[in-house]
Amino acid sequence: MTVTVIVGTQWGDEGKGKITDLLARNMDMVVRYQGGNNAGHTVVIGDKTFKLHLIPSGIFYKKVLCVIGNGVVIDPAVLIEEIEMLKKNGHAAENLRISSQAHLIFPYHRDLDAAQEQVHEAGRIGTTNRGIGPCYVDKFNRRGIRVTDFYNERSFREKLEWNLNEKSLILDHMYKRKVAYDLNKIVEDYFGYFKLVRHMIVEEVSTLVNTAIDKKKKILMEGAQGTMLDVDHGTYPYVTSSNPIAGGACIGAGFGPEKVNRVLGVVKAYVTRVGGGPFPTEITGGVGDVLRERGGEYGATTGRPRRCGWFDGVVMRHASKINGLTHLAITKIDVLDSFDEINVCTAYECEGKRIKDFPADLGRLEKCKPVYETIKGWREDLTRITSYKKLPLRAKKYLQKLEEIAGAKMSLVSVGAERGQIIKL
Repeated sequence: MTVTVIVGTQWGDEGKGKITDLLARNMDMVVRYQGGNNAGHTVVIGDKTFKLHLIPSGIFYKKVLCVIGNGVVIDPAVLIEEIEMLKKNGHAAENLRISSQAHLIFPYHRDLDAAQEQVHEAGRIGTTNRGIGPCYVDKFNRRGIRVTDFYNERSFREKLEWNLNEKSLILDHMYKRKVAYDLNKIVEDYFGYFKLVRHMIVEEVSTLVNTAIDKKKKILMEGAQGTMLDVDHGTYPYVTSSNPIAGGACIGAGFGPEKVNRVLGVVKAYVTRVGGGPFPTEITGGVGDVLRERGGEYGATTGRPRRCGWFDGVVMRHASKINGLTHLAITKIDVLDSFDEINVCTAYECEGKRIKDFPADLGRLEKCKPVYETIKGWREDLTRITSYKKLPLRAKKYLQKLEEIAGAKMSLVSVGAERGQIIKL
């Protein structure tokens, strides 16, 4: 097995960081292929909790080469902060590599993000205000500034000056925000960041990755967010600005789809989402609050409380189809330990009809009501269980139900937050 793509199957926050950390120990390379510091992966090692936003979770293993691919947008200040945090905790991060083709986030991206989010007429989507969306806009509008631009300071300065003038005009006239950017200060700050990571920059990540594939190295492709936040296949416009689905790995690292050997879908045993947008199985209050507190459902990046609900099988089928899932890693089943009964959404009821495919139209989706199948709870503590055989029969039945809906093979089950609380099948 050479290339494994790990994807979130819901609205993100499924526990990909922990699963990536687990798999990374047996990998030669871990590649982050999209997104920015609008996502956070939490890894618990003993009594320490690490929250990573840009650096791949495999960074804790010195023998694993960790790569930030061309599909990622980088806020260099955040990247440096993350590297320093790792160093202070005994992880030198010298096994990190950064694509020269990755785009850079600037202060005006963050300002545009915040300004756009506050305009009610445009509709609030619940962005993290980290500048990720506006940076991707510049990328596709061919106005972006990439890591490679650091090698030509004159060109860097010219591109930056043009962007500062354009963004200042937009912020002033469109959003009534007076801004005063200091070109020289930004250039000085960003070249300061560049000097700290220059030795980590790789000109062609696609060459690095494809060479490793040809040598039969074991590679893990790590995305941020989840399938339902994909800009093409998620609940648009309440989505992220990139493609976290499995196909996005090929674009964000530069290799062909025929080289993917396994697609591992990370599945939370219930469902959460952060920010606005439709959420058919959401539970407000009561059970929803219990799930949030037991599951520690607060954003790793923003600290925002996550909306919680029962497992959504319609979303699961959609994710399995879009990603071509071959295997599943089911997380946080221990959060359900205290329930007498657990609901699983198996279909939607929409305008008098029962549907099993996820509607692309948000207007139609808003009319959908979940159709539940109730499963008896196990009412036992799963956090100390280390083998599938020792799981309660009702817990096994629940897991098998999720496996059946996904149409993919269950290979990992997480029964707690710590990195060792994993059952391997």
